[in-house]
Amino acid sequence: MNIIRKFLGPKSKYDKSIPYTYIAKVGMIENDEELAHHYFSDTICGLIEYLEENKISPAEVKLFGCYLKKEIPIDISFCIDKEGEWLKRPEICHSLETHYAKTFEEQYKGHVELGNCSYDDREREAVGPY
Repeated sequence: MNIIRKFLGPKSKYDKSIPYTYIAKVGMIENDEELAHHYFSDTICGLIEYLEENKISPAEVKLFGCYLKKEIPIDISFCIDKEGEWLKRPEICHSLETHYAKTFEEQYKGHVELGNCSYDDREREAVGPY
C-alpha cells in the first residue's frame, strides 16, 4: 500500500455506490428495537464471519449497509443457507451479487463482479458489540 493510500484509506471507501461499512444490530431486549448491540465491519463477509465466530445466530440479527447519509437494510435471507446458518465466503458474495444482478438494489452491489470483489482493498476485521 503506498503512503498516500495508507493515509487516505482504501480506495473503495470513496466509492459512493457501495456501502462505506456494514452494521449488524442484535436486540438486547425482545421487542425493543432501540436497545441493541452494534457490530461493525468494512465488509459484509467479515461481519458475518465475526457473528458466526461469536455464535450470534442469523435469527437474532438485522443487517445494514451504511452509506454517507443513510442505512439500508440487507435481507438476511441472502446471507444464510437452507438450514438457516450463515453463508461463508465466497458463497455469501455470490448470493448477494446474484441478487443484485436480478434487482439492482444498491445495498447488494459489488461483492463479486466478473470475478472481482469491490471490497478486496478493505480489511475484513469486525468489532463489537457497542
